[in-house]
This record gives sequence, structure tokens and C-alpha cells, in this order.
Amino acid sequence: MSREIPFHLTPLLAVLLGYAPAAIPASAQSAKEIDFPHDIVPLIKARCAECHTNGKYKGSLSLETREALLKAKVVVPGKSIESELVKRITSDDPEFRMPPKGKLLTTKEVELIQTWIDQGLPWEAGFTFKVSAYVPPLKPRRPSLPPIRDGRGHPIDRIVDAYYAEHGVTAPAVLDDVAFIRRLYLDVLGLLPASEELTGYLKESGAGKRNQLIRRVLADKRAYADHWMTFWNDILRNDYQGTGYIDGGRKQITGWLYQALLENKPYDEFVRELISPSPESEGFINGIKWRGRVNASQVREIQFSQNVSQVFFGINMKCASCHDSFIDTWKLDDAYSLAAVIAEQPLEISRCDKPTGKMAKPRFIFPELGAIDAALPKAKRLQQLASLVTRPDNGRFARTIVNRLWHRLMGHGIVHPVDVMANKPWSEDLLDYLAVYFVDHAYDVKQLLEHIAGSRAYQSQAAARLQEIAGDDYVFRGPEVKRLTAEQFVDAVWMITRAGPTKAAAPTKLPIEATAPERRFVRAALVNADALMRSLGRPNREQVVTTRGDVLTTLQALDLSNGQLLADTLARGAANLSKLHPQATSEEFIELIYLRALCRRPTADESATAREIIGTPASPDGLTDLLWTVFMLPEFQLIR
Repeated sequence: MSREIPFHLTPLLAVLLGYAPAAIPASAQSAKEIDFPHDIVPLIKARCAECHTNGKYKGSLSLETREALLKAKVVVPGKSIESELVKRITSDDPEFRMPPKGKLLTTKEVELIQTWIDQGLPWEAGFTFKVSAYVPPLKPRRPSLPPIRDGRGHPIDRIVDAYYAEHGVTAPAVLDDVAFIRRLYLDVLGLLPASEELTGYLKESGAGKRNQLIRRVLADKRAYADHWMTFWNDILRNDYQGTGYIDGGRKQITGWLYQALLENKPYDEFVRELISPSPESEGFINGIKWRGRVNASQVREIQFSQNVSQVFFGINMKCASCHDSFIDTWKLDDAYSLAAVIAEQPLEISRCDKPTGKMAKPRFIFPELGAIDAALPKAKRLQQLASLVTRPDNGRFARTIVNRLWHRLMGHGIVHPVDVMANKPWSEDLLDYLAVYFVDHAYDVKQLLEHIAGSRAYQSQAAARLQEIAGDDYVFRGPEVKRLTAEQFVDAVWMITRAGPTKAAAPTKLPIEATAPERRFVRAALVNADALMRSLGRPNREQVVTTRGDVLTTLQALDLSNGQLLADTLARGAANLSKLHPQATSEEFIELIYLRALCRRPTADESATAREIIGTPASPDGLTDLLWTVFMLPEFQLIR
């Protein structure tokens, strides 16, 4: 059933749709998808970089980053015909054309630039043409803590406060209790607090009440496992249906993964069991066996190399799987040497899908930490690799996961993007402190989350960010506003309306007693993705996904405003609420929905508007529309 949007709600929809990207021209849609590392990077390096990177910015044009290129206003994403860059590279005027000397770009090169712009200017996350002098350290480093400022003695705050002082940033104010409990529950459990938990917490007093709440939330074993399944399913390419699962070309690790999260398995042990696996955990390193002929860079051994590098070290080995990388320092031999660790047979190196006749030898990508014995059978080689990856003196291993968790809680990595760990962190001391803390505390993920959540830095009001600031220009000003993930949004709707599924797709037993009654329902992370979840950003998990897009798209706005799946869910939810509260008045329904969805009671103006929507007495359609109205509010969809 499509919904006729009430007149007073149309401004909200306009705001939602206003965030949608510009439409991509039909010509760009039909063109071959641009491969930035292979199509664009070599072209810019060869024809443009000399004059527009590394301190030489002729005509005030920098091509070092996507942000710099957009700032120069010489390209209009989606509209190459309106872009000055295209006009210059196609001009015959020697005073106007680019490049100003030498041969003009070929027709093929011009077409690549035009298609790149028409397809929205795709850019490898974190890539820059600027040659960096920063070399990320491998070994751990234990930084000294700065002095305490303004009574904030938490080690994270001591480092952050010193950073604020150095960069002239005023520390943001502390969240109030309502905002804090909502942020904490959504970040750690992926759910809103139950009404009784909210009211109970607000009645508590004492300086330690927030730390006590953090420990209580982390103790909810099932809700914690349910929520973090989303994070790890994305990263470990695990799902319940899809490519390879029917014909045996792919294997789930669901049962092992869920149990590991329930037990809070130490991260080093967790990773060793993934790299040197049991039959229950081998699905990750085995990857996907694609049907038919595949490119040499897509065979299972190379998938292993790419996935281990990305997940555990924040390294992009995909470009180096075809040739020496265009975007960083990794070589073809590095990708194949790691791939050879898992190979059953001798593995021939292919360059750009052409066999070279050279065979790969098993080798760790950080040989400073130790060697792998090529003479050993595969199982023993994997044991050696698992040990090398998780060595306490492998600082890259600990830094990568603490950076991912910081990003998940704070909205921006200490190193950003999180898969480009060769980038310089905005605070080396903070990254190293957290990495050493993590190792000192036996790789306990919950302990690390508790430590971060207990800091003033985490408990501060969200910093306003009007545009993406990348690279050396980024300054940390506090936590950033985050959008609910697909699973968080759907779970919140299901928790309030009790309109979710009754059976999980994940083949694992759910411990009923391990969570509060309000959270004993089948979570979105444990069912197959539907059209709404896919629209809201849940990936198909055929490749590693460590971060999801956070910009609202046209499809999302349409599915939220008039999608059949959400409309049906809310209609069922309204019926469920009516059955659960048969004597409730309109005012009581309004207060119940606001309290559960927004963790607060409605204002007088909101109550008046809500009464117009719900009717007196409340009608089924009115209750459905009120649920939709509240769920569309940015206050509901954002974690502030």
C-alpha cells in the first residue's frame, strides 16, 4: 500500500531528497565502469602530476585528492560537458589548453576523463597523488601521557586534550544523560534502550553512574553478539545466502563467529582461528570459488592475500594482485608471496592476467617479524602465518583493529580511511596508546570498548562537520554524527513495533537468557537482507566491506518515504501496539512512541501535531502514520 504523504510532512521528505546525489547521465550509465587505479591514476601521473601535485599547483589547481580537485571547481561530477577540465584538455588554444606543452591527450584519454567525471568522479578511498614522507611504524610504541587538564585524568582525554591545545580546539561540551545512553546503546548493542532502562538510569546519581552503565551494557552478551555480527559479517564476507553457498564454492562461518562474540574471544585468538582454521572457521580464508574462468587476481589464493591484508592490516593488496601497485608501495611479489602460503600446488605469478613463468614463494608481507617455511605443508604454513600476524610486537595488527573500533564509535578513524593504514594518523600518540592498551589487556575487545566509552572524548557532544576534510587538513574536534546502519534502523523499528520476523536465517542457537526481555527478538543481522536493508546500505558481502556509505541516496529516500516493505511493517506494528495496549489513549500512544524511539517525551507542539496525525481515538492508519512520522525524523535516524 503506497502512502499519501500528509501535507505538513512534505518538507521533511524534501530535506531527505535534498541529500540525494545528482543523477548520472545516461551516457555515463551505459559506459564501462571506470577503474580508478588502472584507468585514471596512470593517466594523471603521466600527463598532469608534474604541474599539479607535490607543491606545484599551477593555476591554483591541485589534483592531489578528490577534495582538492572539487575545491578548484574545474569539474562538475556527473556533467563532463560542463567541466572546465574537459574544455581545457580538448581545446586547440595554446593559451588555454592542458597540458600546455607537449602532445594533447589522445581521444581515448579524453574519453576516459569524460567518463570518469560523468560517473561521479570515483576515487580510491584515501588515495592521494602527493608523495608522503610518512612511514607507518611496524613495532609497537608506548607513548608518554601528557599532563592532566581540567581534571580529566582518563588517558584518552589526556592525549586528546593535549591535541586540542596544540590545534586551538575548544573541547566540546559533555552529552546529557539522555543523549549518552542513546548513543551508548546504539553503538554497543545496536538497539535503543528499553523504556525501563532509560527511566531507571535517569534516576541514578553519583559520579560513577556512566561507567556502571557501560559495564551493564557490555554485559548483555546476546545483544552485543547480535549487533557485532553485522560488523564482522561485512568484514569477513560472511552471509547466509548468496554466491557460492548452494554449490559449495563458499562456506559460512556463522556458528563459530556468533559463539566467538558471545564469549568475547580474545582478538588474537579470534584471528589465529580464522587464519589457521577449524572446519567451522575456514570459510573466511577459503573465500569464494567463482564459477567458470576468472581473472588470475580473483582466484582463491589471491583472495586470501587481499582479504588478510585488508582486514588485519588495512592494506589494499588488490592493485598489487595484477601488477606493482599504482596507489602505494606494495608489489606483485608481495601479493603472490602471501597467496602462496595457502596454495595447495605451486602458484605461478601472473602479471595483468598473463603468466610470467615465475613461481611464488610463501612469505609474510612483514619479513622483519619472521619467516614462513615454504617446505612445510599448507596447514603448518598457516599456523606460522597466524602466529606472525598476531605477534605482540606486530604493532600494525593491533593498530588496525583499534582504529576500526574507534571509527565505529566516533565516526572517523584516527587513521582515515580505515583501510589505508599507511596514512598518517591525526594523533600517533592516541593510536599507539590504544594499540598498546589493547595488547596489555589480552586483546579484550569489550575492555577496549569500555575504555573508549568511558572517556570524556566519547561522551562529548558531536562535532559539526559541514564537509568532508581529508588528509593532513583534518582536525579532530570530537565525535561525529553517525547514521543508523540498515540493521540498526530496522532493529529499532522492530523493537518498538514487534513487527519483525520470527525465525533467524543464521544457523546458530540464540541464548534467550543472555539478554533483557525487550531484546529477545530476531535481529536484522541474523536474517537475510531484504530490499529495504539493501537500499539502506547492507552489502552483498562478496568482498570485504569495512565501512558503508553514510550519504542518503535517492533510493533510500524513496524506500523510507513510500516503500512497500516499510509501509507493511508499520501497519503490522500499529496493529501490534493496539493489541498490546488496548486501553491506551491517543496521548498515551504518542508518549509511548516518542519515549521508545527518541528517548524523550514529546513537546507540547509535537503532541498537538501528533494528535492531528493519530486521531482521537487513535485509528489504525493514524497510528501507522505517527510511527512513520517519528521514524523519518533525523533525531531518530542519527546517532548524535
